[in-house]
Amino acid sequence: MSTVRMMTEADVAAVSEIRVTGWQAAYAGIVPRSYLDRMTVEADAHQRRQYFTKPDKSTIDLVAVDAEGAVVGWACLGPSRTDAGELYALYVQPSLIGSGIGRALLQAVHANALTSGFGSVLLWVLTDNTRARRFYERAGYVADGAVQADDYDGVSITEVRYRIAL
Repeated sequence: MSTVRMMTEADVAAVSEIRVTGWQAAYAGIVPRSYLDRMTVEADAHQRRQYFTKPDKSTIDLVAVDAEGAVVGWACLGPSRTDAGELYALYVQPSLIGSGIGRALLQAVHANALTSGFGSVLLWVLTDNTRARRFYERAGYVADGAVQADDYDGVSITEVRYRIAL
């Protein structure tokens, strides 16, 4: 069983470990291996620490912790370019996917979005990331027709936008 709390600066290294291993597990075969292989926990933690300590940070960072207090998941919510909240990231330690941690984080994201005055939440997911798409669809998210593409080492990868009304 995990609990969700606000992320602290002390959680940065654990969150970076989850984010990098999460990318490497979830996006293998979708994002070029060269891009995934260049990702390091140290570089991610350095960048995350710099952002985390900014006084004007507009995001809400949440972590899921296990019974021993170890960080096992991370989610980041903030404003979108529209009037909705946007789920920027949700990652669970790859070996614990399917154990309910993602659902707990998503419920906490929704509660924080409502507290922040957002009536809906949107997110972007890689088109070929069928596992994540199923997860969000089971939670009530619906693809709203918007798509965008990002370049990863010269490969254009499409994302689909999902939305849920809270």
